[in-house]
Amino acid sequence: MDDEFTINVTIAERRYPIRIKRKDEETVRNAAKRINDRVLLYRKNYKGTDSQDFMAMATLQFVIEYFELVEKNDIDPAIAQIENINDHLKNYLDKS
Repeated sequence: MDDEFTINVTIAERRYPIRIKRKDEETVRNAAKRINDRVLLYRKNYKGTDSQDFMAMATLQFVIEYFELVEKNDIDPAIAQIENINDHLKNYLDKS
């Protein structure tokens, strides 16, 4: 069975075919929903603005939220995990 397949995701009234792993389907669909919810919020508050503007505003907001999360943790969680693994490997090799 092929682990990847194509789904269609609609974002800001445009349809995008995306090839993803089966295990990622729920995450991708939830991400699209969050984007659409944010675009809808901006559309309600800023009437007469182009969809491209709403997408840019939503993107900016999500990136700001991401940076705030990284700042709270002082470091990106993935980088922290890599550094932790690296430390374990160094300790192991030093004992050998």
